[in-house]
Amino acid sequence: MRPYWKGYLKLALVSCPIALHAACSSAERIAFRQINKATGNRLRQQLIDEETCEPVAPEHKGRGYEVAKGQYLIVEDAELEAIEIESTHTIEIDRFVPQSTSASSIALIMSCPARRSGRRPLR
Repeated sequence: MRPYWKGYLKLALVSCPIALHAACSSAERIAFRQINKATGNRLRQQLIDEETCEPVAPEHKGRGYEVAKGQYLIVEDAELEAIEIESTHTIEIDRFVPQSTSASSIALIMSCPARRSGRRPLR
């Protein structure tokens, strides 16, 4: 896995190379589907209800997480805002992983990566 950022951690006279990797793979990420808020059915790109084949007005468009085949859990914007992680613009080191682990392992696990002024930007 390619690191997002490489740099050095300086502690007094000791300088340690570090690499910032994603804590999860793209296979572990969740995806939302666009759904009709009124019926709970999935929408097509043209905002057509999959079940009724009727056009859906933009105000009825929402997000849904597929919990079973054809069954969606409606997720409101307010719910997503309530669980949003607040950025502290600091890096909190949770623990170090031994260098002897495989290259695909996480070299440094961080709980809240963010950019700091005066540092190299994360890529």
